[in-house]
Amino acid sequence: MSINHVRPWKNIYRRKSRQIMVGSVPVGGDAPIAVQTMTNTLTTDIKGTIAQVQAAAEAGADIVRVSVPDEASSKALKEICRESPVPIVADIHFHYKRGIEAAEAGAACLRINPGNIGDEKRVKEVIKAARNHSCSIRIGVNAGSLEKHLLEKYGEPCPDAMVESGLDHIKILQDNDFHEFKISCKASDVFMSAAAYQKLADATDAPIHLGITEAGGLVSGTIKSAIGLGNLLWMGIGDTIRVSLSADPVEEVKVGFEILKSLGLRHRGVNIISCPSCARQGFDVIETVETLERRLEHIKTPMSLSIIGCVVNGPGEALMTDVGFTGGGAGSGMVYLAGKASHKMNNAEMVDHIVEQVEKRAEAIEAEQPAAE
Repeated sequence: MSINHVRPWKNIYRRKSRQIMVGSVPVGGDAPIAVQTMTNTLTTDIKGTIAQVQAAAEAGADIVRVSVPDEASSKALKEICRESPVPIVADIHFHYKRGIEAAEAGAACLRINPGNIGDEKRVKEVIKAARNHSCSIRIGVNAGSLEKHLLEKYGEPCPDAMVESGLDHIKILQDNDFHEFKISCKASDVFMSAAAYQKLADATDAPIHLGITEAGGLVSGTIKSAIGLGNLLWMGIGDTIRVSLSADPVEEVKVGFEILKSLGLRHRGVNIISCPSCARQGFDVIETVETLERRLEHIKTPMSLSIIGCVVNGPGEALMTDVGFTGGGAGSGMVYLAGKASHKMNNAEMVDHIVEQVEKRAEAIEAEQPAAE
């Protein structure tokens, strides 16, 4: 929950959901909203998949999903789970036996698709395996693969059909006394996804996994996800998210965190506030910001940095950031520390100097943490 007593217009009141565990990661309740991604390597490429999982975890992923399309992938999953620094969700479609094998291989969660997992008897077998191996389950409803009888009933994929699919499968799990589950209802259409998630949030107290599926490439997919997920999160809906992009999984993690950071729901790394630049800029803002984003990727401590090209908004923005730089004249600008003007720095040495100041501030913040607790 993001509560700001000084600025109440920034408050977000999260929907009350019960909490489950995905391996060591709590999902739902008052737990932080978890960020997920999914590998796109062949699961049988164990080395490549582990490398991708580790890169995603380094970028901040709390949970990583891995597709398990065949028996060879189930066998590979055992080593992947063992080497992974974060819990692994096994992505199961069509073959319920893959779910059983994934549970035995050490998956922390099994994602099953109601539209293709099979009849209730098969679902019961997956539930049994999940219970025996302490797995949670995600009911993953997808507009593109709804059950035939629901498509016949509603005529086309729609929010009501998606929610009915999800609730039908919740009943199967609950009837079998299995309650360690979360649920999603994704569509590539932002309106359909948002409407389905709002209905779902009212219909169950299960943790909700948010996503706009098949959102597109890095730019278009980021925009669709920011609109869809951002609005739902703003309403307090969502306990874990995955941004689906036709891009490197690390990019999905970065975008997911940026969406959460923009709403004050998660804080990780440096939040750079920068201007779009114009003829008044005292240095090349765009190139500087691109360089700083790369140079500061290693900083995990939550903090803020303002990079503003001129004195119109620079000093004002710097008042609210840990470190700031505002462009001036004669090839130099002003460095701000903790909101106050500190000293001038020439543009040629500015990037190295800002990196140094950010690293020092991060160390200071980290040093203060034990005292704050």
